[in-house]
Parts: sequence; C-alpha cells; structure tokens
Amino acid sequence: MRGRTVVVGVCGGVAAFKAASLVSALAKEGASVWVVLTRSGRRFVGEATFRALSQNPVLVDLWDPRGPDPEPHVALGERADLVVVAPATAHTLAKLAVGLADDPVCAVVLATRAPVLLAPAMAELMWLHPATRRNVEVLREMGYRLVGPNYGRLASGREGWGRMAEPQEILQAARALLQLAPHG
Repeated sequence: MRGRTVVVGVCGGVAAFKAASLVSALAKEGASVWVVLTRSGRRFVGEATFRALSQNPVLVDLWDPRGPDPEPHVALGERADLVVVAPATAHTLAKLAVGLADDPVCAVVLATRAPVLLAPAMAELMWLHPATRRNVEVLREMGYRLVGPNYGRLASGREGWGRMAEPQEILQAARALLQLAPHG
C-alpha cells in the first residue's frame, strides 16, 4: 500500500464504526488515506476520529470555502488510486447506480478513474429488495467491485444477509484491486 492513495467514503449506517478500523489498517500499511463522510455518516463516527487515524483532513462538504481546492471531491477523485465506500448503504448504491453526486462520497466516486470497491451494509430486507439487486447489477456492469455483504448479526439484532464485510476482508479486497491497478 505504500505510496498509494486510498479514499474511504463512509456513509450513514451502524457499520460505520468498522470504517475506523479499515482506515487505521490502510494507514498502517503505508497508504495515504483520505476520508470522505456523508452527513449521515457523521452521525455514527465523527470526523475527528478519521482525521486522527488518517492524519489528513476529512471531506464533509462539497463546497467548503476554507479548503485549498475549489472542488475537493474532484481533487480527491483525481488523486485516488482506489476508492472504498464502507459502509455502502442501499441509498448510496441507488444514487451511484443512476449517477447522482449530491453528497461528498458519491461526488468523489463519480470524479475518479480509480477502481471503486463497495462494502454494502443494510438490513436483509433492503439487501434482498429487487431495486437493490438491480442497482448492484448495474454497478457491477459499470465496473464497481463489491466485498460482502455477509451473513451475520445485523443492527436489528437479527441474523441475516446485509452485514458489512469485516475490515480485514475489505483490506484484502483493496490490496487485490491495487495490485491490478496501475500505480501513479
């Protein structure tokens, strides 16, 4: 991972806490990690946590006038060697499938040529819904890669499909994609 830039998009879901472990693991492997948070993602894990783990500013607003870049989502998208969205909620999957970019995470994804790895996390009924299944197929056809979701205990306390992959599983998938991607 050394010398590689990985952007981690964090969306709103209970599994957002796992993104902190993922960011820490990526940084320990030498990646330059940049975190992008949706407004909902900030409700689960704060930007101070991700700033400390990544040692980089956290993008939370598409139009922050204090930032060095007039379009920070475009700058991060261009800089990225890999974009990971973890958790990727049903809402985010739907927005990406139709090309919406109304939040920082979706905007970075649409502004990159780097491989994109999605780690879905949602209730089983949402994961199995025909609209989500269609959106996942569209995203796969567009070249997005998915890791998970897995079967296990969900936020509701029930067992089912929709549990976000564990950070080490996402890290392994990220390593594999970076090996396939050209460097620099």
